[in-house]
Amino acid sequence: MNKKIAIIGSGFSGLSSAAYLVKEGNEVHVFEKNSNVGGRARQFRTEEGYAFDMGPSWYWMPDIIESFFEDFGKKSSDFYELVRLDPQFEMVFSDEIMSIPDSYEEMAALFEKMEKGAGKNLDNFMKDAQVKYEVGMKDFVNKPCHSWLEFVSPKMAANALKLDLLSSFSKFVRKYFKHPKLIALMEFPVIFLGAAPSKIPALYSLMNYGGYKLGTWYPMRGFSKVTEAMMKIGKDQGVHFHFNSTVEKINVENDKAHSIQVNGEEQYFDIVIASSDYHHTESKLLPPNSRNYASSYWEKKTFAPSCLIYYLGIKGKIPNLKHHTLFFENELELHTHEIYEDKKWPTKPLFYSCCPSKTDQTVAPENSENVFLLMPVAPGIEDSEEIREKYFHEMIRRLESHTGSSDILSRIEYKRSYCINDFKEDYNAYKGNAYGLANTLSQTAVLKPSIRNKKIKNLLYTGQLTVPGPGVPPSIISGKIAANEARKIN
Repeated sequence: MNKKIAIIGSGFSGLSSAAYLVKEGNEVHVFEKNSNVGGRARQFRTEEGYAFDMGPSWYWMPDIIESFFEDFGKKSSDFYELVRLDPQFEMVFSDEIMSIPDSYEEMAALFEKMEKGAGKNLDNFMKDAQVKYEVGMKDFVNKPCHSWLEFVSPKMAANALKLDLLSSFSKFVRKYFKHPKLIALMEFPVIFLGAAPSKIPALYSLMNYGGYKLGTWYPMRGFSKVTEAMMKIGKDQGVHFHFNSTVEKINVENDKAHSIQVNGEEQYFDIVIASSDYHHTESKLLPPNSRNYASSYWEKKTFAPSCLIYYLGIKGKIPNLKHHTLFFENELELHTHEIYEDKKWPTKPLFYSCCPSKTDQTVAPENSENVFLLMPVAPGIEDSEEIREKYFHEMIRRLESHTGSSDILSRIEYKRSYCINDFKEDYNAYKGNAYGLANTLSQTAVLKPSIRNKKIKNLLYTGQLTVPGPGVPPSIISGKIAANEARKIN
């Protein structure tokens, strides 16, 4: 190609696009408004010696991530060490704790113990989910989605009914399991896809297979090692990275993006790929007549949740706390209804705790814990320090109750909150969403925002607001799709 290409944003999709495009001999420049690589997957360090991953913490679908490195003749192990977690995580209910083992045989035994016949039903569920995973993650999600005709192939036709695009995830789970705790366990992975399980296509049982069956992993020294590895692959091939570089405008002339304005300076490019927030790119960087979608389009869309996050550095060890813990003492259905329907702060919230120092002591000082608390919330609602603190104290109370420690609050030596206003400020995220556009049926594949600008022939979009959708592996795939589309631009 030998084109000069600008990529706005250094999240997973931007890093992926950059690596594939520079490999083909293009001059590639990545512009990042923040001071380090990774977008939502950034890491920050504190004076006390804590290293906090700011975003992704679940390393699922390891084969999909591995395929990126394989495309460049590398392995993930060339850059970081992966550890398989056992247990994968714990779920805290009001009356018991359920530990999810790494061993699939032990998991099936756990299911059988909780519900007669559920062990065999888990086998059947996973066989079905494996088909969805292999077709969905290896074929379905790799399409640019310009037309439904892209999905007309013998393989897709043979598996079309098995993909279950027209049935809901909630009904699909209940075909196999009746016990409310098993249902909660199976439904939890889709919470972050942007809608209640009843609104998500059954196709996404592929997440259960990609997580529970393929295992829950952790990259030693933190999730940022993945983005650092992707940046190194790009850099070694010649990608130019520009940090603290805010793209303020995409200049359009004769239906082409001929330059971008970065920190007040105009720079010229043959192709522009926006890995930045899609809505922000259109509403702030482009003139109105060059946008794919009006503001009314975005108002009607269903967005995945935002979240309230607390990064905590805690002196001393915390007993009885695993690497991943889900606090499900309250009803999943109520919390999801308040996120997606009522659009308000939850009355009886669920939340998630990640304590990577249980696996990796490099992320915390000696005899200390690195704790990340996350509570999903509706995007676009009021965000204030007072509201954050109210939920912080509730989460700490439940964390202390679970671990049998009554002094966690008094041992906190580092504390930082992050919520809707921060997602807007750092990532220009629409309504402060954390996970992109919901994967509902009406927002799947061709029905997602287009990866191509329909009015500017050399402007492409990539990331969690376009195809294939939210999540680390889909974002990496999105970058590859955008790179493939860039090849077609003359």
